[in-house]
Amino acid sequence: MLLVSGLLLSGCAAGATDSASATSTTSEVTTSTSTVASAAEEVTSSTASTTAETISNTAAAVEAFLATLSDEQREAVTYDYDDETKTTSWSNFPVTFVERAGLNLADLTEEQQVAAMQVLEALLSDEGYETVSNIIAGDQYLLDNSSSAEESLGQYYIAFFGDASDTSAFEVQFGGHHLGINATLDGSADAITFAPTHLGTQPEVYTAADGTEVQTFGTIYETAFAFYDSLTDEQKAQLYQGEEVAAMVCAPGGTCTYPTGTGLSGADLTDEQKQLLLDVIANWVGLSDEETTATALAEIEATLDETYINWSGATVYDMSQGDGIYFQISGPNAYIEFASQQGSAGADVDGVVTSGWGHVHTIYRDPTNDYANSVEQQEATGMGGGGAPSGGAPGGDGGTPPSGS
Repeated sequence: MLLVSGLLLSGCAAGATDSASATSTTSEVTTSTSTVASAAEEVTSSTASTTAETISNTAAAVEAFLATLSDEQREAVTYDYDDETKTTSWSNFPVTFVERAGLNLADLTEEQQVAAMQVLEALLSDEGYETVSNIIAGDQYLLDNSSSAEESLGQYYIAFFGDASDTSAFEVQFGGHHLGINATLDGSADAITFAPTHLGTQPEVYTAADGTEVQTFGTIYETAFAFYDSLTDEQKAQLYQGEEVAAMVCAPGGTCTYPTGTGLSGADLTDEQKQLLLDVIANWVGLSDEETTATALAEIEATLDETYINWSGATVYDMSQGDGIYFQISGPNAYIEFASQQGSAGADVDGVVTSGWGHVHTIYRDPTNDYANSVEQQEATGMGGGGAPSGGAPGGDGGTPPSGS
C-alpha cells in the first residue's frame, strides 16, 4: 500500500510491472538495441528562425519519419486531428500506468528512432531540444543506475494528429515519463502552440558516463530566482505562501479549473520585474524558434496585469538545503506550475538528489488555447488519471518568507 500511495502522490517510477498497450502498437520489425537517449544524440541541429520555417521543417521531418515505417506502423502512429485520444495519452505517470498514443520508440529500429528524434529537432530550438534530450537522458540514467524496478524507464512514444502539412493544422505528440509535448502547428494561421506541455526531471543534476555534469532545469531555476530576488520585501510577503512546498494543483494529463487571484499580482510589478517574469515563462513557451516565442510572449505580456504569481518552499537557490520550491503563474493566456516532488518514488541513486530539488514536475497550459482549441481536455487514462487532484489553491498558510532569504 505504501508503494501504491507513493505512485499516486508522485506519478513516478516505483516498481510497476504491468504494461499498458491498449493504444500502442508494437512494431514487427527487429527492435534496435539503441536507446532513445542515444538516438537523441544523433540528430542534426535546428535551422528555423520563423514560425513558417518551423512548420515546414517539422512537416517534412514527419514525412521522412513516416517513410521509414511499415503500413501497420503508419496506421498506429497517425490519428484524426480532432481525436480526443490526444488529451488522454500524456501524463507525469510512467507509460505502464497511463497509456500513450502512437508508437513506442523502444520498438523501432535505430534508423526509425533517429528519424523520430529529427521530428523533435525540427520542431524545437536547439535549446529546447537540449532540454528535452536531457529529460530523456535523465530517465535513461535512472534505468541504468537507480534502485527503481519501473520497467518503462527509457520508453517514449510519438504520435501525429492530422496530416503533417505547411498549409493546415496538425499536432505532434511526444512523451513518456517526465515528458509530454503537445505541439499544434497550423500553417494556415502561421501559428504554433505548445499548450499543454509537461516537462519534468529526475534527477535534476547528475554526472553522465562521459564525466559531463548534466543539469536539465538550470535555466528555469536561474530565471525563477532572478525574478524572486528582484522583489521587495513587501512583494515577497504577497507572493509567499509558506515554507512547505505546495503540491501541484493542475496535474499533467488532467482537467483543470485554473486558480487565480492568489499571491502577487502582475499589476504590482515594475517593468523590469515583468520582463524577468516573462523570462521565466519563456522556459515553456519558448521551446521553438524566435518568432514563435516572441509571438507567444507578446500575447502573455498583454495580460500580465491580470496574472498572479505565488511561491512556496525555499527562498534561496541552494540545492543542498531544503525540499525545493513550488511556484505558480496563473493568467488569462498562460498557466504554469513548477513543483518539487517530496519523494524519489523508489528511484534512488547513491550520492544523487532524486527528491525535492532533484525531482520536479511542471505544467504549461493556455486556458484559452489548449490544443489550439481542437479538442477539450479529458482525464488521462489509466491508474490515477493525471496523477493529482484538480482545482483548488496552493498549499501553505502564507506569510513572510524565512529570514535571511
